[in-house]
Amino acid sequence: MSECFSKHFIKNGETLDQEGFNDDDIKKGKSVYEVIRIIEGVPLFFKEHMDRFLNSTSLIGKEILIGREEIENTIAKLVDIEARRNGNIKIVFNYGAEKDNWYIYFLKHFYPTEDMYQEGVDTILYHGERENPNAKVINQGFREQVNQVIKDKKVYEAILVDRNGHITEGSKSNIFMVYENKVITSPGELVLPGITREKIISVIKEAGIEFSEERFHYKEINKLQGLFISGTSPKVLPIKTVDDYFFQSSKNEIIRTIKSLYDQRIAADIQRDK
Repeated sequence: MSECFSKHFIKNGETLDQEGFNDDDIKKGKSVYEVIRIIEGVPLFFKEHMDRFLNSTSLIGKEILIGREEIENTIAKLVDIEARRNGNIKIVFNYGAEKDNWYIYFLKHFYPTEDMYQEGVDTILYHGERENPNAKVINQGFREQVNQVIKDKKVYEAILVDRNGHITEGSKSNIFMVYENKVITSPGELVLPGITREKIISVIKEAGIEFSEERFHYKEINKLQGLFISGTSPKVLPIKTVDDYFFQSSKNEIIRTIKSLYDQRIAADIQRDK
């Protein structure tokens, strides 16, 4: 199944039919990407996403193919063409051996159900690391391996553990933990600096909740009061299980407060950009 989940996609400024989309094209060479959530026709936290996207290109020594304004205008164009006011859009800069290309298209997305938010989701630990944690670069082999394990175990997400045994991030999300009434997350240099992650850290600090970025060993996981996933699609999603460990994360007052504050931050951003 094609990753392009819309009737049209845009390549180098040209609107094309979905049938012309070839997933293999973005797997060749080196590709940098960004996924932005569209809510009520507005790209959520657009400026922050662009800052990260352009940082990813510089981290791999590449130049941007188009600027912020053209990206924003192209997103608006695709939203209008598809008549979709909600969903996830992917922006890809592909640096090939012969030619560089850029793509913008809707992705198939899965947003957690209300039951998942109320009860929490199942996860597993996965011992593995990103090649370059700070850059959002397509690493097809690693992603396919993790996705297969997630599918086999029938869980929502895999929590990555590095070679030193420290919890870093989710395979497609960031991870926050509550330990002794303090919220902790892996240091920024060890993870992909997610936009949702940055916003959540901001609301945590503004709310006066104790917080720190620190390494946490997976063998201490039974000492946690709760955990949650953060990301473009899940927003703030409580974790119910990690392997055989059970948590009442969805009932943890600190996590509930963070979820509420983050939802308010989303609403404010959407309203501002309308």
